[in-house]
Amino acid sequence: MQEELGYLSPDAIASIGRKLNLPASKVYGVATFYNQFRFEPKGRYHIMVCRGTACHVKGSDKVLDMVRKVLEIEPGRTTRDRAFSLEVVACMGACGLSPVVNINGEFYARVTPVRLMRIIEACRAEDEAREEQT
Repeated sequence: MQEELGYLSPDAIASIGRKLNLPASKVYGVATFYNQFRFEPKGRYHIMVCRGTACHVKGSDKVLDMVRKVLEIEPGRTTRDRAFSLEVVACMGACGLSPVVNINGEFYARVTPVRLMRIIEACRAEDEAREEQT
């Protein structure tokens, strides 16, 4: 369901419950246990901040704090305009490049809060340019 919709909506959870003959509350309870399930659609720019050991030691906490403050969202959430979503991941397997951030599949190495702020600003500018073209 998530692969098809991009997230698990309340209707999707109810549908899964009916198919499995389980209450929706049970399906939701199981889904919330696993961090790979989303309950909101991803933003046009899906930001994943690595919090693995190497990234943590190299300051990913400061990177994450900046994203939370600037976008005014918590991990697992999407901005109201659906431009950005934020996810915290345990490890991206790029420890030698820490701290690492992934946006829509593109990796950014040795990210600082200032550098990521510039990347977010570039994403916003790209989004605005795209809107002007439509």
